[in-house]
Amino acid sequence: MVDAITLETVQEAADYLRARTPYRPRVGMVLGSGFSGVAERALEAHAFPFEEIPHFVKPTVPGHSGRLVFGRFGGLEVAMMQGRVHFYEGHSAAEITLPIRALRAMGAEVLIVTNAAGGVRRGMRPGDIMAIVDHINLIGLAGHNPLRGPNDDRLGPRFPDMSPAYDPALLDLLRAEARAQGVRLLEGVYAMVGGPSFETPAEVRFLRAIGADAVGMSTAPEVVVARHSGMRVLGLSLITNVAPDSLARRLEEETTHEQVLAAGERAMPVLVRLMEGLLGRLARILER
Repeated sequence: MVDAITLETVQEAADYLRARTPYRPRVGMVLGSGFSGVAERALEAHAFPFEEIPHFVKPTVPGHSGRLVFGRFGGLEVAMMQGRVHFYEGHSAAEITLPIRALRAMGAEVLIVTNAAGGVRRGMRPGDIMAIVDHINLIGLAGHNPLRGPNDDRLGPRFPDMSPAYDPALLDLLRAEARAQGVRLLEGVYAMVGGPSFETPAEVRFLRAIGADAVGMSTAPEVVVARHSGMRVLGLSLITNVAPDSLARRLEEETTHEQVLAAGERAMPVLVRLMEGLLGRLARILER
């Protein structure tokens, strides 16, 4: 297990990709559970399995194919991570965020992170889309931060400010596109837990008490690394299930990974249109 990523490691991964694709993406996207079909809409795509890219780790979770897809989407050159590696798969927070550093080294200025999440806030429904306005990085607060270890100032500052973790201007673009398409867009705070077990009813009540609106097992380390490297970040959660806060609700409906994937499949047409419209708006800004 690698606890710190060096500039040389990042450059090896980026050099491998530069030599094999003409794309120099301005936007990187992490497509979590439920979002992977977005990559199928990339035009003139070049795809690389994670295991072929130096130092990348291959995902082991169903629904995460583990490909880095370059192409054009919404009028921009983009790089889409079709799936991600999770902390619970046995890798360090630094290892699972190496792809974010490689995308930054290739020129990406913006990172769009997506995930499937359980609804913690009362009133949420499966299929809801939530813009992430902030996060609670529970594994990071417990010491599993991707910046743990020696800091290389060439990659970013020792103590990055996470108060503007999710870019307000990008959130405004997303709100505008959702209104234009008539998409119901929620906003809230995403809490990351370690997983892979789903939360107990008491843990759900705890998460609600500390201000979480949705809970998942990813995303926060990627955002930390993106901000450390100077990228602007936008985050989206697809609510795939409602996290039960009592034993009675737990017994009514068991939460499974298959349920999560099925909810993502149902929401895919809406997600693709929303992401394509968002990238179109972003393209007009970046090309000014």
